[in-house]
This record gives sequence, structure tokens and C-alpha cells, in this order.
Amino acid sequence: MRRYLVAGLLVWVPLWVTVLVVRMLVKWMDGSLLLIPEPYRPDNLLGFHIPGLGVVLSLLIVFFTGLLAANLFGRTLVAVWEDALARIPLVRSIYSSTKQLAETVFSDKGKSFRKVLLIEFPRRGLWTLAFQTGADVGEAQRKTGTEVINVYVPTTPNPTGGYFVMVPRSDVIELDMKVDDGLKMLMSMGAVVPDAPREGVEKARQQRPPPERKSTSG
Repeated sequence: MRRYLVAGLLVWVPLWVTVLVVRMLVKWMDGSLLLIPEPYRPDNLLGFHIPGLGVVLSLLIVFFTGLLAANLFGRTLVAVWEDALARIPLVRSIYSSTKQLAETVFSDKGKSFRKVLLIEFPRRGLWTLAFQTGADVGEAQRKTGTEVINVYVPTTPNPTGGYFVMVPRSDVIELDMKVDDGLKMLMSMGAVVPDAPREGVEKARQQRPPPERKSTSG
């Protein structure tokens, strides 16, 4: 009976969580329908609500915004807009940092969240997964005299919270694990461990130092 209950949970729990997340995203994106004047909103025209129309509208807005920003006229408008925001004390800091983060994460040339790392955190002897977010830390390189890299250590099971640390490159182990697999391992609190390449496992075993033998006297 316990085996059947567990098998049933393995079917329904992932499905339930997926439905909740999708519903939350659809509900959030449906808020874009508020941009349409009330008399012309689909709910008022059709007389009933159709979930997901906001998703279509949001994708269209993002697409046409990108289409506009990709040409010369759009780039000029964006430059004027950013120049206006740069004159507002608090807004310029938030906007510039957010834009730099978006450019780094979504750009194909960016190095953020492209590598899964293994570091000793929060102390020596304890290992955790982390993601490289950058290698150009400027002043920290000069002041420490050590080549350090920017690392994000997410919490589990919610990876949106975590810690930013600068770690010496010599103390970092780069894994062959994909970023998606690293996130799965974190969100499952280590219950889901991606398969490592067989040659990598054998190489690690060969490089592992032999256990120290205790000397016996007498």
C-alpha cells in the first residue's frame, strides 16, 4: 500500500507544482491586458475571460519593442530615454544596474551563469554548488593581489536567494555539470543528482589521494 501511495505522489506532486507555477505566470502576464482601454478589453468584448490572452499580448509587446529597439530610430529613442533616466538620482542607479544585469544574463556573449562551480562554503571542508557570475572584479583584484572571480551561492530549495562571494580562482573547481542540472540538484536539496560522465568519475578516483594509515606502536 505504501508503494502505491508513493507511486501516486510521484505522478501528482510534480504535475501539481507545474500547474501552480504556470497559473502564477499566466495570471501575472494577464495583467498586461490592463494596458488596453476598458471598453476594448477581451473580457468586455467577449463577455467571458480567456486565460492566456495576456501571455500573447506580453510576448507581442516584448517582440515589437525589440523590433523597434533593433533599428536606428529605436536605438535613438532608447538613448534619449536612458539619458532622461540618468538624470534622476535614485532611478538611475536602479535602472543602470538592472540593465547591466539583463545584458549580462541574456546576452549570448555573457559569462554569467554559464559555469557550475564547486567551492568550500560556508567554511573549509564543506562543499557547495555555486555559479560563476563574472571574472572582472577590478579593485578587488588589485587590493587582494589574488585572481578572484565573482560567484553566486544560491540557497536551497529557493535559488532566488543566496550569497555573493569573491573566491580565489585557485579555490574553485569547475564542474562539467550543466547549469540546468545544477539548479535541479539545488532545488531538490541534493535528492536529484545528475549523472557524471564515466570517464570523469574514473579520473576523480585516480586523482583521489589514498587514505592515511594510522601507525601502530608497540
